[in-house]
Amino acid sequence: MDIIADILLVSGALGAGFYCYVLARRLSRFNDLETGVGGAVAVLSAQVDDLTRTLNSAQATANASTGSLGELTDRAEDVAKRLEMLVASMHDLPQPAASAPEPAPEPAEPVFVRHARSGSAA
Repeated sequence: MDIIADILLVSGALGAGFYCYVLARRLSRFNDLETGVGGAVAVLSAQVDDLTRTLNSAQATANASTGSLGELTDRAEDVAKRLEMLVASMHDLPQPAASAPEPAPEPAEPVFVRHARSGSAA
């Protein structure tokens, strides 16, 4: 009886070892950096790095544009205030004196010109 138990124990151990061997091969193919999921993870990681750099660049550009736009808005507000002051000071100027209207030029008399016909004997 002990011999049968030992044979079953050895065959179970060999079956488990074979099963582990098959799983190890599958896992190595799964994690392969060129064709498996490992490669996909490596590519995605590189893309995330590129997107992070692009995002940082876009944020820097947006911050610079925001500063420039703020400066331009301040300048426009200053110019608008100056224009308001100029328009307000225009109301203080005296009105120009009304001068006599210039007479309209008389229309020239119409001139009638007779042209000879090109195809007939005159």
